[in-house]
Amino acid sequence: MADGMDALGGVTVVEFGGYAAGPAIGKYLANFGARVIHVESQTRPDGFRLQYPPYPSDRVGVNRSGCFAIFNDSKFGVTLNLKNPAGVALACRLVEKAQIVIENMRPGVIDRLGLGYDRLRRVNPSLVMLSTSNLGQTGRYATHPGFGSQLSSLCGFTHLTGTTDGPPQLLYGPYIDFVAVVFGGAAVLAALDRQRRTNQGAFIDLSQYETGLQFLGGTVLDHAVNGGVEQRCGNHDTLAIPHGCYRVRDERWCVISCWDDAEWGRFCDAVSRPDWQTDQRFGTASQRRRHESDLNDAIAAQVLGEDGTVLMLRLQRAGVHAAVVNSIADLFSDPQLAARNIWQEQVHPEIGRHHYRMVAYQLHDSPGRVRSPAPCLGQHNDHIFRDWLGVSTQELKQAEAAEAFS
Repeated sequence: MADGMDALGGVTVVEFGGYAAGPAIGKYLANFGARVIHVESQTRPDGFRLQYPPYPSDRVGVNRSGCFAIFNDSKFGVTLNLKNPAGVALACRLVEKAQIVIENMRPGVIDRLGLGYDRLRRVNPSLVMLSTSNLGQTGRYATHPGFGSQLSSLCGFTHLTGTTDGPPQLLYGPYIDFVAVVFGGAAVLAALDRQRRTNQGAFIDLSQYETGLQFLGGTVLDHAVNGGVEQRCGNHDTLAIPHGCYRVRDERWCVISCWDDAEWGRFCDAVSRPDWQTDQRFGTASQRRRHESDLNDAIAAQVLGEDGTVLMLRLQRAGVHAAVVNSIADLFSDPQLAARNIWQEQVHPEIGRHHYRMVAYQLHDSPGRVRSPAPCLGQHNDHIFRDWLGVSTQELKQAEAAEAFS
């Protein structure tokens, strides 16, 4: 899975946990050549395997989850019973040969399993360990369980999402999880660089909750300085006008915004409505803001029959901010994503031929790639424990008899 040109060739990562927040970091490292060993249990596999669709032909199976697959390509998959001393002993042997451990269990769980940082650094003094959790390892609510939708609300995102007179709106998917993944990946790489220079380990306590606050910098500063509390305002913007999402042909949508009167003039010309520039309701930004409802109605009527992509390109060529709203299906035919080889095909033994997402950045001299399909449950037990770790056949039989792999 790795060669001499890989940026992270020779790096081994042991991954305890499941779902998105931890495994997505490991996926990114694996895409650039790290040996990432995803540890699960036969009796309690990664939650994405059985709890989240899609499944081919809607048939649920432990090796059939598309959700699990997209976060775990390019990895090795092993099973260990971490509530079993024999399983924990083998986990420690994995860590002994690793540079990085990533875990995303609730605070306290990894310690109760006997795999906390204090123990693991005795096994491997230069170990880098990242613990990523909802709210961090300390604090009154540190053990608070939950998923990304709860974190988006705690961070204040949903308070700002929705119409002025409506309730807060949940963001799609575990948004904060993926914000935290970026922070976690950067922190791990920084610690790996320090490890290589000094041979010193590190423990990284990553609060996913706190990473989300970065995206509220302006509103937090406004409250700290001015006492302001920003409220929901739909698609309204304090500077851009218009600033909205408008239906176009074939039930599609296009977002359009104009940030000054000059851009508004270019928009009017591009949609063949130069008269709007002299309309007493729309001529200036202040007039447009006073008549924003009329403005949005007028634009909606004007662009309703347009092809969304054609409209987007025409506006962009005119120097107007615009973009079509892609559906999920559109993402697989988007020429920009295709040009950057974001979707990379692999053949999974149970899911079949399907596409994985490559990381959204590349390295010129050591480019990454999707190296293999996501592992089936316990697929690489023999390879990792016998071939790579060097556990003898007799030891493996003893461990299996002790239910270390269950």
